[in-house]
Amino acid sequence: MRNTILVIFITVTVLFGVLVYFIPQTGTIILLSISGFLTIVAIYDSLQTKHSLLRAFPVIARLRWFFEDERGKIQQYFIEDNLNGTPINREKRSIVYQRSKLSKETIPFGTQHNVYAKGYEFVKHSLFPNDHHHIAGERVLIGSDKCTQKYDASIINISAMSFGSLSSNAIMALNQGAKMGNFAHNTGEGGISPYHLQGGDIIFQVGTGYFGAGKSVNGKRVFDDEVFKENATRPEVKMIEIKFSQGAKPGHGGILPAKKNTPEIAKIRAVEPGTQVDSPPSHTAFTNYDEMIAFIQRVRDLSEGKPVGIKFCVGNNEEIEAMIKAFADANNYPDFISVDGGEGGTGAAPMEFTNYIGTPLVEGLVFVNQLLITYNLKNQIKINASGKAIDAFDIVKILALGADAIGMARSFMLSLGCIQARECNLDTCPVGVATQDEDLVKALVVAKKNERVKNYHNETIKAVKEVVAAMGIDSIADLKANQVFRRRKEEEIVSLETIYYNKKTRI
Repeated sequence: MRNTILVIFITVTVLFGVLVYFIPQTGTIILLSISGFLTIVAIYDSLQTKHSLLRAFPVIARLRWFFEDERGKIQQYFIEDNLNGTPINREKRSIVYQRSKLSKETIPFGTQHNVYAKGYEFVKHSLFPNDHHHIAGERVLIGSDKCTQKYDASIINISAMSFGSLSSNAIMALNQGAKMGNFAHNTGEGGISPYHLQGGDIIFQVGTGYFGAGKSVNGKRVFDDEVFKENATRPEVKMIEIKFSQGAKPGHGGILPAKKNTPEIAKIRAVEPGTQVDSPPSHTAFTNYDEMIAFIQRVRDLSEGKPVGIKFCVGNNEEIEAMIKAFADANNYPDFISVDGGEGGTGAAPMEFTNYIGTPLVEGLVFVNQLLITYNLKNQIKINASGKAIDAFDIVKILALGADAIGMARSFMLSLGCIQARECNLDTCPVGVATQDEDLVKALVVAKKNERVKNYHNETIKAVKEVVAAMGIDSIADLKANQVFRRRKEEEIVSLETIYYNKKTRI
């Protein structure tokens, strides 16, 4: 095949050469140039030793890589239907776009979901539904009896995404949108950048790399009281979140690809620019439960009494229960726990960690909620849950299972204009959300996207109220697991309470 292709290209080039000799017009010269170039490429491909496919099929094999690069876009735009796209299907993406733009969000001709399929979930409405304008519970007070600066939070907030993972314009639009909509914006573990300081409420995340909360000592990142306090006592900072792990790569630590580590980001994080930044898998500030409790109190004191929480994806159940028991025994505990599901993730992560490590959100949330009830800490520790929540039903379900608030990341990326190109780790995000390429970043107009962030939040809160009102409930806070149902078998429908809470043994 290689020889056949070479003969064809060489023959065509010779023919065009003869044509140019007799008819020396611009068009024939252009054709000769193109065929000559392709012939040179074909000869190079046939002689190189790196790619077997190119040696066997010069030039032609390059089409494979082109279509492979464009495969995701072709799949999304021409092949997938409204329900089978992943990680987030078209129906879910569309509702975010519609609410962000305040455009029509109704659908015609009935549901496309198979309501008789195993796993189908729904809520039951009341004969006497309420007026959604009068539904309460869209905010929750976070802060235990150990906290002196409790925070009145929205039930929907922006989950952790760092400057570095996201662009400067994306961070500014998110924070400004949070200010406009009166909800909170989690910094992610990359520290507080100038782009976070747009007036919106901030949840300052402290990860294992202690960016914005520590320094490097002998090549190791360590927590530093003064560095942390300078950021934690900012008036914009309303809560502190100590990250143990995240759903995309639990037990691994964050990853900032070298291509996205610009001099500006490196300065904020106090690392070398142009290098891949891998956060350690665990904290150096504590190594056991007693030290962890002391560290939580230390952080609370340094922040002058602001709510301090911990974030993790549920892993070893015995370890999680031992931690909750230690909180109860010490009579000292975090003000909130952020439970991240194994299905989470917005940036770079190893394939095995993304696909096979970490408990999915529902089981992890139920397990933590059960523990807090068992050890009489439910009235002190609020649960913030995150894991692919997009629409009002997602939120109603998660709140019904025991969460007090929801952290949302990918849905807010979609509100910024994310098209799910899945190039977050390549620095080539075509809409300027997850890239540090200056030309691509400029494509994201902050003054337009901040409105969409606000709109998505506000319209989703409204949709939650409408669902709750249809159920005949007075407050979002009154949602319970026995009010959400799942088809477990073709002929059997049960409540989530029956599935997850009416068991002798915990999940």
